[in-house]
Amino acid sequence: MVDADQTFVIVGGGLAGAKAAETLRAEGFTGRVILICDERDHPYERPPLSKGYLLGKEERDSVFVHEPAWYAQHDIELHLGQTVVGIDRVAKTVHYGDDGTRAGYDKLLIATGAEPRRLDVPGTGLAGVHHLRRLAHAERLKGVLASLGRDNGHLVIAGAGWIGLEVAAAAREYGAEVTVVEPGPTPLHGVLGPELGSVFAELHEAHGVRFRFGVRLAEIVGQDGMVLAARTDDGEEHPAHDVLAAIGAAPRTALAQAAGLEIADPEHGGGIVVDADLRTSDPDIYAAGDVASFHHALFDTRLRVEHWANALNGGPAAARAMLGRSLAHDRVPYFFTDQYDLGMEYSGWAPPGSYDQVVIRGDAAKREFIAFWVKDGRVLAGMNVNVWDVTEPIQRLIRSQARVETEALADPHVPLESLVA
Repeated sequence: MVDADQTFVIVGGGLAGAKAAETLRAEGFTGRVILICDERDHPYERPPLSKGYLLGKEERDSVFVHEPAWYAQHDIELHLGQTVVGIDRVAKTVHYGDDGTRAGYDKLLIATGAEPRRLDVPGTGLAGVHHLRRLAHAERLKGVLASLGRDNGHLVIAGAGWIGLEVAAAAREYGAEVTVVEPGPTPLHGVLGPELGSVFAELHEAHGVRFRFGVRLAEIVGQDGMVLAARTDDGEEHPAHDVLAAIGAAPRTALAQAAGLEIADPEHGGGIVVDADLRTSDPDIYAAGDVASFHHALFDTRLRVEHWANALNGGPAAARAMLGRSLAHDRVPYFFTDQYDLGMEYSGWAPPGSYDQVVIRGDAAKREFIAFWVKDGRVLAGMNVNVWDVTEPIQRLIRSQARVETEALADPHVPLESLVA
């Protein structure tokens, strides 16, 4: 039984941190819970920032994990707009705020998330260059897209990953002209490979998005502090009134690294190294969400997963581990997207080179299908596009590691449930 006199500190006010605090109270922890967030907004969820909220279809209040009053009602000491500047592992204290306030901890959870990677090209200091990670970014970008739509303005997006494509879809719905610059051969090449990346290219092209594949943004041209154009490394110049940098995110590990915690190598996505209980190299410090790098037994590799479901489930898993209720964090990675009339869910992990074939069930041309990434007859990942209520059997199929005949996998008349031994 955890002593009621203990103090648990959570650094990071995103979904993982907020759900960890909720779980501590739900599991009966009666000690102090201190949640320190470097943003002034209450903890919120990030998917709406590039989806419903950005499109104006969801209200601002809908993004918050809990009502503001919830924290006081559950005796959570919430410190907003406060940055943790150091961890003293010997004294077991964290230092935060401009005045170096100290808080002692018995257990510490680091849920500092990730931050957008920055473009390293001339012109990034211009007023029309944007990133999308925080609520304040989304609020600003929402106004920008509306203005571009009204004025038939041009948005150039550097990067055809999930954020880049979701913002492209939102921008087109506002009526803006959109050009996406991507060094890979297709959108989402590092996630879906060439076989399925083309589906998203065709989707966006059908809605008027222009792609420039195989090139990088080399310069943002401006005048009087404003964006005029974006130049790619092949010498072409593209009209632009605003530019979005959507070239990925980097785990916020500086705090952990300064404290001497083990950090994963960049080849595995960086992040704070944790075990199956999300415990770091210090037995009293845990990490969860985008910043945590853990060995996934199912895929026999170290993963750092940035998606919503990992934060949603990782925060509670870390909280239970802090309470001594060990439960291996080995969920199948999951994420989703909504773009125009396409809805998609993806389960598993199958980067290019890890699989030997992609099997399609359904009609890819109509964008109503399930794709399976297969290695030696075993399903590594599955993606359902405009096909619903199949995530659970897809994940069971991945977990089972059962060998499946390609014909059965591709046949929509064979129930997915029947393929799991």
